[in-house]
Amino acid sequence: MTTTGTVPKISAIRRLEGQLERQKDNKQRVVLIDQLAAHFAFTNVRKAQKLLAEQKKILKDLDFPDLELNYHLHTAFIENQLYNYILSEMHCNKAINIVEERGDVKQQAEVYIDYAGTCINLDKMDLATAYLDKASKLLEVFPDPQLQARITTREGFLNLHYSSYTKAIELFLEAEKSINALNQSLTLKDYYFLTLIRSGLGRVYEINEDISKSVRAYLKVINMCESLGMRTRLSWHYLNVGSAYMALQDDESAEAYFRKAIRIRDDISQNARAGAYANLGFIYFKRKEYQEALSLYNRAESLYKERSEEDYSNFSVIENWKAKLFSALGKRKRAKYHFARAYEFANQKHDYKQLASVCKDIASFYAESGDYKKAYEFQLIQDEMGERYSEEVNRRMLLELEVKYEAEKKKQEAEMLRLQATGLQLKALRAQMNPHFMYNALNSIQNYITSNEAASAAKYLAKFAKLMRQSLDYSDMEVISLEDEVNFLEDYLFINQKLRFADELQYKVVIDDEIEEDIIGVPTMIVQPYVENAIEHGLRPKKSGLVKLEFYPIDDFSILCIVEDNGIGRNKARELKEREPQNVNHASKGTSITEKRLNILHKSRRKGVFVKTIDLEDPQSGLATGTRVEIQIPIQIIQKNQLLD
Repeated sequence: MTTTGTVPKISAIRRLEGQLERQKDNKQRVVLIDQLAAHFAFTNVRKAQKLLAEQKKILKDLDFPDLELNYHLHTAFIENQLYNYILSEMHCNKAINIVEERGDVKQQAEVYIDYAGTCINLDKMDLATAYLDKASKLLEVFPDPQLQARITTREGFLNLHYSSYTKAIELFLEAEKSINALNQSLTLKDYYFLTLIRSGLGRVYEINEDISKSVRAYLKVINMCESLGMRTRLSWHYLNVGSAYMALQDDESAEAYFRKAIRIRDDISQNARAGAYANLGFIYFKRKEYQEALSLYNRAESLYKERSEEDYSNFSVIENWKAKLFSALGKRKRAKYHFARAYEFANQKHDYKQLASVCKDIASFYAESGDYKKAYEFQLIQDEMGERYSEEVNRRMLLELEVKYEAEKKKQEAEMLRLQATGLQLKALRAQMNPHFMYNALNSIQNYITSNEAASAAKYLAKFAKLMRQSLDYSDMEVISLEDEVNFLEDYLFINQKLRFADELQYKVVIDDEIEEDIIGVPTMIVQPYVENAIEHGLRPKKSGLVKLEFYPIDDFSILCIVEDNGIGRNKARELKEREPQNVNHASKGTSITEKRLNILHKSRRKGVFVKTIDLEDPQSGLATGTRVEIQIPIQIIQKNQLLD
């Protein structure tokens, strides 16, 4: 789904609809459908569904991956708006499969953010957090304020779920400020996120009993939705503002919005309408219009039952209100019946807060009739339920604090690991480049100079200077592109080939076609110590040989690098080390530090062995034929031009 552009004017949408009506070519139709579906997904769900049904049919015969991605994103968004969260998740997962195979960084981040919203609605908070983290990591190296604001919005709702109201407000306000500060004109999706932000703020203000602020926040949502034609959640928005007005004792305004919640047809939520009927019934009860109040209660109950026969909390509220209504009418037997049902429903749900409320009303009911013994009994039960509710709240708060503590602990551990890796990186870079390599290279260049081979001397000196400059430049960077890493290794091998081995050293680099080496980031100069080991341990004693480097994908988080030589093997190298330890100590130090780096860099993702060394032998003679080192390298997506700035 595109993240650029502005909200199209109605005339532009009508023009596109006219073009679609006249267009016969399916390739052109599917492009027009994509543009219209992007608009109607927010403004007219029924039209969007009809368009998407045709788009799905056409795409079966066409290879348009970007449009297929948009189809799943639009459909996932619509199903989410229609409260079909399982279907929304299914389409999100299909979009993720497409975007991880061939999408760019922004597309991936956008899909992850959308999926996080569906996960929140499915109460899969851990999964939502994981995908928001994935999106955040992508934006660390590919910043996008628009997408970052959306991540911040989702994080606000996670904090709202965990009752971190102060943090939720902070995140919502930060996200709102970021969206309003976008230089480009806002898209419908940007406005949709603004409605989420203001709804979230309204909910937090409502919980904190700052009802006036809550009303203002909800009204902003309604004004935006009405002006832009975003109507799929309007029933809930009307219900929210009506409930807030009712809390302010402004029953006239509350009634107006409850009636709007009932009339709106674009929002299919039966629960929202049921809530509006029930609250409207309570307003009529306060006016002593008991027959109309009872009729509204019955309508609410009927709608709740259509949605679920086990909506015990809402059934308890309605039964309790009916009981109070019949008590006001003097029909005590009917009142007792409904009080009993209210208690039973709340008890089935173990809703201690509602149980306390019901018991309080029952105690008042008996006190009014002079049955103080019964009133006292229910007062005691009310106190007990109130205590249980307080214990439940405390347990939930403790659990949420533990969850937040663990999340913060993981962040701090990740930062400590990063700092440890950075420290080891500096040690590793100081251990790069065997002094014998540098001495031999410079000595060979000097020989060219003294032999009057100025052109060769200049050529190799330039190569050597470039290698040294790269080594210094990379020392300030934690991550470089795989492309830069490979270029550095090729320069290093070239100098060894020409200046140390007199063309007797051969090398080959193979990169799998699935790897995009210009945007795959790897830890700085992570492979060079193993290449140096291959040369110093395996090939230097032979004065010839082959070094082969291969790179293959493992998963979304790592690649496999294979460094293979056809040298003397590790056993023979150990014998030489015992005779000339000074010649190989440096290279061994470089690889040991690098292995520590790899263990730390992988630690936050998984456990395992990340460097594997294999002795190669002739199957018939058993003689050593070289060494193969397999290195699992953690990767991340990078924005190449950012590294060049």
